[in-house]
Amino acid sequence: MMKKITLVALLAFMTNILFAQSICFSTKDQMQLMASNKAFMKSHALPKAYKHVSKAGGVMVEFNTPDGTMAKGFYIPAAKPTHYTLFVFQEWWGLNDHIKREAEHFYSTLGNVNVLALDMYDGKVATSREEAGKLMGGASPARLESIIKGAISYVGPKAKIATVGWCFGGALSLKASILNGKQAAACVMYYGMPVKDVEQLKLLQTDVLGLFAGKEKFISTQVVAEFDANMKLAGKKLTMKSFDADHGFANPSNPIYDKASTEAAWDMAITYLKSKLK
Repeated sequence: MMKKITLVALLAFMTNILFAQSICFSTKDQMQLMASNKAFMKSHALPKAYKHVSKAGGVMVEFNTPDGTMAKGFYIPAAKPTHYTLFVFQEWWGLNDHIKREAEHFYSTLGNVNVLALDMYDGKVATSREEAGKLMGGASPARLESIIKGAISYVGPKAKIATVGWCFGGALSLKASILNGKQAAACVMYYGMPVKDVEQLKLLQTDVLGLFAGKEKFISTQVVAEFDANMKLAGKKLTMKSFDADHGFANPSNPIYDKASTEAAWDMAITYLKSKLK
């Protein structure tokens, strides 16, 4: 009888853990809900044209996802076998050539680390604000979660996973680090909407570096302050900085690109990731 009770309790515990790790993808978050907001859309300048040619052997790969389909990503394998992998998350535009370039920039700077830039829109890439809004706002939370879980399985149970992302990808970076569980090694989020549920934040097994745009109105200083307070309530470490720049400041293909803020944010991100991926 005692064994039966213990087994039931264990199953209940595991169910609660699995359920908890899915809550942040159970509904569309505030960032997705802002996708059709005209002011939010106008805050995203149209990206300049750019064609990326990989110098590090980056290739598109496919992997299975828990929902029974396939997902894709731009993958650059480390020169030598390593357990460290960096997940790179796209802006609201999708996995375009700019994100592939940024993924390669991290790869060449961090050293011997695998890099996987996930395609969260299943091959779709926006070239207009309206299209980007439809893709981000229409993305299924269940599908987003399935892609991330598929990527975790793809890199394997021994992998130590860091995450980085911008805009929509900044939010996904934080959510992915929650899903990574004990495999989480680091989390960098550029001007993404934070998870607000303290119980979700308690599941984090890594600290977080938040790099925000102090001039924007949507992921505002109030939102960032609330995130800081929630992380403290969750007992988690958050290092953050708000730059005197607008949303999207770190995108070189963005007409409002802020070189000084980008370089300062980059130095913080690289220093942090190198301290975690060694």
